[in-house]
Amino acid sequence: MESIMENAALLKAIIENAIDGILTIDESGIVESINPAATKLFGYRPDEVIGKNVSMLMPQPYRVEHDGYIHRYQRTGVPHIIGTGREVIGLRKDGTQFPFRLAVSDVDFSGRKIYAGFIHDLSREKEAEEKLRDYAAHLEELVEERTHSLKESVEALQQAKEEVSLSLEKEKELGQLKSRFVSMASHEFRTPLSAIQLSASLIDKYAENFNNPNIAKHVAKIKNAIGNLTTILNDFLSLEKLEAGKVEPAFTKFDLIKLAEEITEEMQIVAKENQNIIYQHTGTTSVVNLDQNLLKNCIFNLISNAIKYSGENTFIEFNTEIAGQQCIITVKDNGIGIPEADQKYMFEAFFRAHNTGNIPGTGLGLNIVARYASLMNGKVDFKSVVNHGTSFTILFSLT
Repeated sequence: MESIMENAALLKAIIENAIDGILTIDESGIVESINPAATKLFGYRPDEVIGKNVSMLMPQPYRVEHDGYIHRYQRTGVPHIIGTGREVIGLRKDGTQFPFRLAVSDVDFSGRKIYAGFIHDLSREKEAEEKLRDYAAHLEELVEERTHSLKESVEALQQAKEEVSLSLEKEKELGQLKSRFVSMASHEFRTPLSAIQLSASLIDKYAENFNNPNIAKHVAKIKNAIGNLTTILNDFLSLEKLEAGKVEPAFTKFDLIKLAEEITEEMQIVAKENQNIIYQHTGTTSVVNLDQNLLKNCIFNLISNAIKYSGENTFIEFNTEIAGQQCIITVKDNGIGIPEADQKYMFEAFFRAHNTGNIPGTGLGLNIVARYASLMNGKVDFKSVVNHGTSFTILFSLT
């Protein structure tokens, strides 16, 4: 009971101290809770908002459209903001308006549906954009004020400038997109995911006495979805660090058997029903000089793939071997295999084989494995036959 109370207190502390605004409403649009960040944004006290329709925080025409949107979503199941997010305008108590990014999730809680809104203030971003536009306009005025004797040169330079600016702008936009994604991933994904994970665990704990298989099933689905999202997030963050050249291997001596046994134990927990990971080491020594964290990430990726693409009641072979001056790591499954036509593309970022169907994945895992292995002077290879499994091997030279 004490642990439950501590977890609840932790969840409350996370929400109360979140940088972004968080509020919840019921199916009628009535506000049930609002955190300090949200009350600060809108200029209200909590008691002025709780119990009122959330449309009070919106200017026209959003206010009129809001209840209709909720009713339409409940009737059709077709989302407009829920699960996607969009940029909207908020109305403060003093009548002023401000832009914010709104992400909404619907949650079945205690037998009813509630909606959680995550509010990220965009005022500073919009002000910065406006300053940039003003500055660009000012520069254009300066250019127009050039003397007539320089006009032809200015026009020629302007044409060249536009061509270069177009290329630079595209590159800048890509860089900004990546930076915004990393920032969003850190602040917008992790906090809600942690809150959802904690809430799911609490629901699971509270529901133990009911012994209801439906509750356990849906809580398991929530936890599985959180796991998938976390994996996607980690893949994108790993790719961003690799692209930015921020990953430097830290070679240390460690016991390969100990690491492999820890990984096997962790991965067995997330394996499918009656899916067994069999680990075996070959060699008279087990000490290697590699980057333990990068190697662990590589093995995790390979075993995760083996689990995903193999069925229940199957074996996954995980072998390590130190022979002479070589370290060989092998992960073999009896899963769906990789079509021959796809095999040459398997280490490309975002590529996924055509037979993966609805199995979740980003197509980044093997690209990250290959790049991490390369950083440790290793190489990755595989053999695969459709419907007869896949065997991945990472080879390191210990000299």
